[in-house]
Amino acid sequence: MAGSSSSEEPEPTPAEASEMQESPDQEATTDDAVGTDETVDASYADGGYEATGGYQSPNGPETIAVSVTVTDGVISAVEVTPQPTNDTTERYQGMFAGGIADEVVGKSLDEADVSRVAGSSLTSGGFQSALESIRQDAKAS
Repeated sequence: MAGSSSSEEPEPTPAEASEMQESPDQEATTDDAVGTDETVDASYADGGYEATGGYQSPNGPETIAVSVTVTDGVISAVEVTPQPTNDTTERYQGMFAGGIADEVVGKSLDEADVSRVAGSSLTSGGFQSALESIRQDAKAS
């Protein structure tokens, strides 16, 4: 009975289904097919999202505004609006804003992780902070 049912896997009896779940190999397959928790957690609603991210510079606290468009869980557009408090921050935030699209557009929202863009490393902390808020908003949508 078990030998003939292996070619008829799409129609297992309740007993065969139970056996499949007890087998480690089959359990992994079953989890992959049925376990949608990870997919649900990583799913994001399409749309535009905005957040402000803060970080600490040598001159004090700074912020940047981040706008992201998500399509099928992937960043399809990004815009960073500098909010500098001094000339040095203005320069670094401007460089960051000019280079961020090349780093994150086309990546999934979960994979977008930057540490330095166009020579600006501190601004990335504000971007990551804003991106985390955007992830939460996109999941809740």
